Formats: sequence, structure tokens, C-alpha cells
Amino acid sequence: MSPPDRNAPPEDGWGSLKVDELKEELEARGLPKSGNKAELIARLEEDDAAAPEEGATEEVAAPEEAAEEPSAEEAEEAEEVEEAEAAPPARPRGSAETSTGERRAAPRRPDGDVVVRARSKYVRSAPRKARLVMDHIRGKEVEQARAILTHAPRAVADDILKLLNSAVANAESNYELGSDELRVRKAFVDEGPTIKRFRPRALGRATRINKRTSHMTIELTTTENGGN
Repeated sequence: MSPPDRNAPPEDGWGSLKVDELKEELEARGLPKSGNKAELIARLEEDDAAAPEEGATEEVAAPEEAAEEPSAEEAEEAEEVEEAEAAPPARPRGSAETSTGERRAAPRRPDGDVVVRARSKYVRSAPRKARLVMDHIRGKEVEQARAILTHAPRAVADDILKLLNSAVANAESNYELGSDELRVRKAFVDEGPTIKRFRPRALGRATRINKRTSHMTIELTTTENGGN
């Protein structure tokens, strides 16, 4: 784009010109031509001061010297490489068995027994009924305890069997202990919060019903004398 036509200011300054001549000069430069003579002169003087000096040329970078911008595909590849370098190395599946070959240290009691625990909270069963089933599996081997719970007539036996299987799964996945080398060390039930409901009775009365809950815990160990 070519710069607007600029006339050199007269020797006596822009004040020696008439208003019409000042407006023609402003119109040639593309500047507003409204206002009195003093404003027109000030506008021309500001434009002269802002204009580049004669002989000054703007430096334009040669096309071959300009930095080449990377394409979109090259930018994406560079980002992927940077992300791959910054991300931590992915852990292969089954690394606990194949990569290191080292077992995770299992928790131990002061007497040296390895203990694996599982806990189930807010089970919808009365603690008294759950304790009757827990007493049968305490101190038994895992396979024997499973057989007892499978054939137990009480409904809470299904919840206790799920808890026992969870404890065995924790031992197998976290500490590489097989179910054949585990036995029930502790099995106990704590009382949970009681849910209170009401049932209508005769003569407009209401009778409260207590729906009790239980917190059940099972601890497995690898020692021969596991029961308490």
C-alpha cells in the first residue's frame, strides 16, 4: 500500500496558507478536515512529525532468510514426542509377576504372623445373627470355611462368604498368597447404626421397628494356629 501524498510544509510554515489550502492538504493525506485553522495546522504538524524521515527505508526480511514455520503435521508430531518424553513409563500388565519377580512385603503382627484383612460395613443383618455364623468359620482353613458358608441355612452366610472371598482376593493380588495356604485368624462382627421404621397398629398407634446393621471383619493368616 502506497503512502498518502505529502507536500513539504512551506518555508513560512503551515500558518501562511489559507484554510481552503489546509483542508486540501488534509484531504490529500486522508486526514479529517473539520475544525478551525489552528486545529488544521496542529493536525498537519502532528502528521509531519509522525511521518518517516526521507531516505529511511523499512527493513524487510528476504523470503529465503525468513524462518520457516513448521506445518501442522510436524507440530503435532513434535508435541507427541514431547508428551512421550515427559510421561512416566507405562507399567506393563502383570508386572508384579513378570517384571521384578519380587513379592510385596505383607503386613505382619509382632509375633511374625502375616495378616490380610477385609471388612464389610453396613450389612443389613443383625449382629447377633451374623455372629452365630462367624463362630463356625473362626480358625478354619479357607476351603473349609467356604464349604461351611455355602451350606449354612442363614441368609447372612451369603454376605460373609462374599467378605471371605474378598479377603482371599486381597491376599492373592497384593501379596501373592494362595487360598490353600490361608486360614481364618479372626472373624468378628461389630454393631452398626440402627435404621428406625414405624408400623401402624390398632387404635391409631404406631410401633417402632429396628432394622439393625453390622460391620463384619475377617482376618486371614498363614500360620498353623490361626484361630483366636
